[in-house]
Amino acid sequence: MAEPIVRIQGLKSWYGKGRERKQVLRGVTLDLAPGEVLGVVGESGSGKSTLAKCVLGMVTDIEGTLHVDSQRPQMVFQDPYGSLNPAKTVGWILEEPLRAIGVRDRAQRRRRAAELLSMVGLEEEHLGRRPAQLSGGQRQRVAIAAALMQGSKLIVLDEPVSALDVTLQAQILRLLAQLKEQLGLSYLFISHDLTVVYQLCDRVAVMTGGEIVEQGDVDEIYDRPKHPYTKKLLEASLALD
Repeated sequence: MAEPIVRIQGLKSWYGKGRERKQVLRGVTLDLAPGEVLGVVGESGSGKSTLAKCVLGMVTDIEGTLHVDSQRPQMVFQDPYGSLNPAKTVGWILEEPLRAIGVRDRAQRRRRAAELLSMVGLEEEHLGRRPAQLSGGQRQRVAIAAALMQGSKLIVLDEPVSALDVTLQAQILRLLAQLKEQLGLSYLFISHDLTVVYQLCDRVAVMTGGEIVEQGDVDEIYDRPKHPYTKKLLEASLALD
């Protein structure tokens, strides 16, 4: 069996300093295998986004074991309009991750940008547009392409479809599944919605109060939830369908 691309054991994390220091994660343990999609679900404030930031190295006040076997893991955020520079073109936005790692050949950067744009279902003509000239679904496709520019095999997806309508959600989820198979990616998929997680994920971990209260195969969690909090989340998700 392949070694996990992410291994977490007894992870604790804090925000703030001194009297303002507040614990968020309280002994999280989970693994993410290569090529796997692991969903982390929970309501706002459950700790799931903090867990994602720990994996990306954005939160450093931690205890426990956190091992990430991937160079330059990337994140796709919930709101692409907020995460994409509104003053820059799509071409500039996509080339920036390559500039950041020292790729000076402009033609090489441009080719890579056009290649990734095609992979996410957009045309080369979109390279010259700015985020405000794109639809919400197109902006999220650009955000996904930007996350893939440096060739990372680990992508953290933080509520990547919650700002989209149901039709666009389905399109983006299909795209993510295609890219995973095509590029051999692993996803840590953060969501509050178990029905969305069910469509894409292999396994799911349920979080509340900074702890994982239940985890397992997505079919098992969806069909036979054991923890009362998991049942509550499932009922809430089904009520929205």
